[in-house]
Amino acid sequence: MDNQVRRAIEVLSQGGIIIFPTDTAFGIGCRLDKPQSVERLFTLRERPLTQAMPVLVDSIDMALAYLDRPSDIVRRMMQAHWPGGLTIVAPCKKKLVYSPIRGGGETIGVRQPDHETTISIIRGAGVPILGSSANFHGKTTPFTFADLDPELTALVDYVVPGVGKTTTASTVVDTTRTPAVVIRQGAVLLREDELL
Repeated sequence: MDNQVRRAIEVLSQGGIIIFPTDTAFGIGCRLDKPQSVERLFTLRERPLTQAMPVLVDSIDMALAYLDRPSDIVRRMMQAHWPGGLTIVAPCKKKLVYSPIRGGGETIGVRQPDHETTISIIRGAGVPILGSSANFHGKTTPFTFADLDPELTALVDYVVPGVGKTTTASTVVDTTRTPAVVIRQGAVLLREDELL
């Protein structure tokens, strides 16, 4: 494990907020299980508490631990497209997920990134981390280190250098409806039969 990953894990364990590369955009996040850190993250990003934040996991098993009776379609999409640029919105175990992460609702958007640095950080943390794009709410999404807003990087506790794999955000699919609905078309193109 390299020193930057080790440092990122330490900062997260202390309740800190980090910026890090993923396979899509640069992310900003904290541990899912630290409510004060979650609140600070929303404040930093100037994001409304009613807007859910994506959750990043290191494996399908980690994701399933937080989902409430995941459907066959959820499991199939995970097997077919993870790790990768697909965020799956599904019902979660509310007692395990602090309300703002789910926007006060009953679902979370969960994704396993296809990026060794990100996976190493999550695995080291031992819990999912939040993985919103590393920009102020409504501002430009950063896909490279150079794209990061210095005003935002000054507010976090650690920035992990690195390179992403694409300049496309993840696809977001809502599996709570039948057929499932693509909310945002991004890195993964889902076939119509995958939505059923």
